[in-house]
Amino acid sequence: MKNVVVTGADGFIGSHLTEALLNEGCHVTALAQYNSFNNWGWLEGIRHPELSIVTGDVRDPNFCRTLLKGADTVFHLAALIAIPFSYTAPDSYVDTNVKGTLNICQAAKDTGVERLLITSTSEVYGTAKYVPIDENHPKQPQSPYSATKIGADAIALSFHNTFDMNVTVVRPFNTYGPRQSARAIIPSIITQIATGIKEIKVGDLSPTRDFNYVEDTCRGFIAIAKAPNTAGEEINIATQREVSMKTTLETIARLMDADIKWVVDPDRLRPSGSEVFRLLGSNEKITRLTGWRPEVSLEEGLRRTIDWICSGDHLKNYKPNIYNR
Repeated sequence: MKNVVVTGADGFIGSHLTEALLNEGCHVTALAQYNSFNNWGWLEGIRHPELSIVTGDVRDPNFCRTLLKGADTVFHLAALIAIPFSYTAPDSYVDTNVKGTLNICQAAKDTGVERLLITSTSEVYGTAKYVPIDENHPKQPQSPYSATKIGADAIALSFHNTFDMNVTVVRPFNTYGPRQSARAIIPSIITQIATGIKEIKVGDLSPTRDFNYVEDTCRGFIAIAKAPNTAGEEINIATQREVSMKTTLETIARLMDADIKWVVDPDRLRPSGSEVFRLLGSNEKITRLTGWRPEVSLEEGLRRTIDWICSGDHLKNYKPNIYNR
């Protein structure tokens, strides 16, 4: 990995992955979504002699070909990810997640990229039919978002099967940590408590999740990229540990020494039939192929996330009284 492109680098995981790749000695071309404010999202403040930041849009195939020229490895993270909004604007999810992935795959083929990693999501599995969920688990599109990610994964794998491209589908389970957007449950709870709110608004607290701390997720991406035997594979990044939303809330409250109660906000409930009630991922495959294992416990990761949100001006970037669907 000498010349690396990261799409979606201005986002939560993308910005952390960009920093991790720079620490690996890579030259990184980081894509931030084009906007008239010339804002680089979470890349703002990251400066490094081997970092080049460009703005553009993966929905444009011509731009994608220009972006990937000279790259040997591409990490494709650019996507629309908010599940509730995918019911309101499904066309935009198809354009970005499905067509955007097609554009990146085609551009990688046209420009001779050696290694392409496509970012999937554990949402493609839907509510677990068995646990731990391995890569052979049936795909269940329980939201337009998850449907578009299933489609994107299939397109990526078709380029491996048809053109023998070195493509891997990387499937992180729920990632959390510094810079995560407030629509997710962990930063939502932390920011409400940090601003003095006593009645914490939540959605359904019964679902369970397999939470990856963001540094572990990034180590997983890099381990997969370095491994010689991952082409054409779908690979989970998972802790193989399960925790309920309710326990997560209670742990955050304890770590913040907060005396709170929670109330269910109807706006935070997913549409009927769309909630994924159980996610517990198998990490057998990634461990076998790469040796990767999670290193940061949930409690330690939550503590780091709380410290980051509550330090400096970070809390000002959140609007805890507004739920962004």
